[in-house]
Amino acid sequence: MDAVIKKFSSQTDKPETHDKGRPSQAEVEAAVRVLLRWTGDNPDREGLLDTPKRVAKAYREMFSGYHMDPAEELGRTFEEVAGYNDLVIVKDIEFHSHCEHHMVPIIGKAHVGYLPDGKVVGLSKIIRVVEIFAHRLQTQEAMTAQIAGVIQDVLKPRGVAVILEAEHMCIAMRGIRKQGSTTLTSTFTGVLKDNPEEQARFINLVRGAK
Repeated sequence: MDAVIKKFSSQTDKPETHDKGRPSQAEVEAAVRVLLRWTGDNPDREGLLDTPKRVAKAYREMFSGYHMDPAEELGRTFEEVAGYNDLVIVKDIEFHSHCEHHMVPIIGKAHVGYLPDGKVVGLSKIIRVVEIFAHRLQTQEAMTAQIAGVIQDVLKPRGVAVILEAEHMCIAMRGIRKQGSTTLTSTFTGVLKDNPEEQARFINLVRGAK
């Protein structure tokens, strides 16, 4: 998994090309300076001189998912599976995203499974799909549906199951300020959608039940 994350991170270090209509590096840095002044601090003091540049670089990495296509990650499949047609599950995929309402972190784990229909995809590709959607402004509900949707649309398995569990810093850091609370979302597609027994089996496998 470390190799997958390293590959993902390396793509975010590429020089940014200026898309038409997209703010330039200078405009982004100027906006950060405005925010620094708005907080009451002085963007010209020594500790903040390079902060606008650092923030722009960090945002380029944290929101790099907008420039990646999760469907492309699922494009290469394998049919030599010796007749295997049961659940394939990748669990405990750690992710960091950002709430689209307050732009503060969402930190959690994803558990993704699918019932193959004659073909499977490399396990690292499932992780990549989670990472791509996580590197966008999100709600947890939307991210859960997006992961399941693209796997269903591209792989066309018999069914997909996705569970996300995450802590939202918009709850922990502001507003009600309750640390440690976890939000759980799940979605099922295909034959898993209307089969409570299969849903329970997926959950038991994710939770490590014997």
